[in-house]
Formats: sequence, C-alpha cells, structure tokens
Amino acid sequence: MICAKCGSNVADGFKFCPNCGQNIQIIQEAKAPLIEKMSVKSGETPNLILINGGTFTMGTNEFHRKITLTPFSMSETLVTQKQYEYVMGKNPSKMKGENRPVECVNWCDALIFCNTLSMAQKLTPCYSIGNATNLTSFDSASPVWKRVVCNFTASGYRLPTEAEWEYAARGGKSMKDALFAGGDNLDDLGWYGENSEVRTHDVGTRKANEIGLYDMCGNVAEWCWDYIGELPVQPQTNPHGPQIGTMHVKRGGSWLDDREQCTVYYRSGSAPTGKSSNLGFRVCRSLVDTIM
Repeated sequence: MICAKCGSNVADGFKFCPNCGQNIQIIQEAKAPLIEKMSVKSGETPNLILINGGTFTMGTNEFHRKITLTPFSMSETLVTQKQYEYVMGKNPSKMKGENRPVECVNWCDALIFCNTLSMAQKLTPCYSIGNATNLTSFDSASPVWKRVVCNFTASGYRLPTEAEWEYAARGGKSMKDALFAGGDNLDDLGWYGENSEVRTHDVGTRKANEIGLYDMCGNVAEWCWDYIGELPVQPQTNPHGPQIGTMHVKRGGSWLDDREQCTVYYRSGSAPTGKSSNLGFRVCRSLVDTIM
C-alpha cells in the first residue's frame, strides 16, 4: 500500500502511515469511487430482463414511422468475458477482466455463442445454416454465412434486432426523450472517449436506464442481427431489417467514441468478420407466445 500523502510504502493492516502519520483508511475511502459500489455482479450466464412490448418512433428523422414490438427479454448487461468463456471455453478479448464485456468477437462469433448457450440449456437454437444449428465448424470468412437465418419463434438466445435494441435503450414503455440510455448525462451512464481512460470497464458500473439495462451507451458497441440499411418508412411490427446486405448494424458506441456515437439513435455498421476491442454484444430471447 502507498501513502497518498507522502508516497511511503505502508504495510497491510496499518491505519496510519509510519512516516507522516496520515490516516490511510480515510484516504482510501475518500479516493474510492462511488460508482464501484454500484457494480453489477454478472453470473456465468446472462441475466435477462423482460421488455414489455409497445410502439415508438425509431430514429430521429421525421419520416421514420412507428415501430411496434411484441414483448421480448434482453440481457441486463453486455455479455461478459466470464460468461463467454464459460460457454465457449475461450476468451478472445484484448482487455482482459472477467466482468468486463467480451470483445474482439465478430458477428458470426456472437451467433455461435447464442446457439451454443441455447443448446446447453436445452432451448431451440434460433440460428441455422441449412439444417445445421451447430455453427462452430463454419469459418466466419465462409460465404455460407450469407445463408444463415434466424427463427424468431424459437425459444433460444439471439442478438437483438436493431429496432429491439433502440426500443430497449430508450427505456421501452418507460422511455423519455433523452439522448442516451437513461438520460442526457453520459458521464453518469456510460464509459466513452472522455471518461474511459482508453479501456473497457466492468459491466454495470454506470447507472442503468429506466428498465434496468446497463451499458447500453458506451463501454463496447453492440452487434445487432440486421443488415444496415435505410430505417423503415412505413409503420412496421417486429421488423428484422433488410433481406440482403454486406454489413451488420452495431449500436451504442464504446469506450473509444464521442458523445454523438453513443446516443440511442446513432447507427453504424461493420462487416460480419469485423473484430475490435470496442465491439461486443448482448443477447435476447423471444417470448414465443406473444410474437405477431
């Protein structure tokens, strides 16, 4: 232990610095960030929160129309490194920490995680390529990934659609007209370029939004199911995005990004093989009895 006043080494168990007499305990408590006391302890598998269905206006342009979603569930936090390693037996992340979000995973990796976890829990996998639901043998660079389909009536885990992500980030039925998930002060809500110290952080160490979701803005950006394209113009129910494309949507911004890129409406895309230390994911499940 180092004395914050004089820099002397202090043995564990000492309440006062033997060199200058500074009360070490007081210094430690004063320096301990309050936010760490709010940390969410993630388990070995994602904890899901029910998102009640509803109708909202997606995007910021006046021509974007009403989107209606049926209820679904979404993981309280980003998928952590501990969770990913528990399911997949490996941790590809560059910035290691079991309760930090997993990163350096591409879109295909995220789908494989979803199906692997679904099968482990004896749920019906959502994703398939032909008749195959065990996708671990398909290289992410293979063109067969163009044939992957999602069964939204299956009981297993999946990525959120872009519409589901934005609806949840905005707070679902409790949504307010805010820039970020939970309010307008990003410093309270997420880790981004100005406060992240150029790294990821443990999930759940910033405030949740209105429905209890953490890190929807900042920490790492999040893969969505959809190909990126124009947002719907006509009213739609449970949209799944364009039928074809080359890049998939990522949402929420990251530890590397500025405020604008962390808003609930900012959109960007990446190739399905793309990996970076500022890109991860969270998972959803359909409530199959309520799908329209």
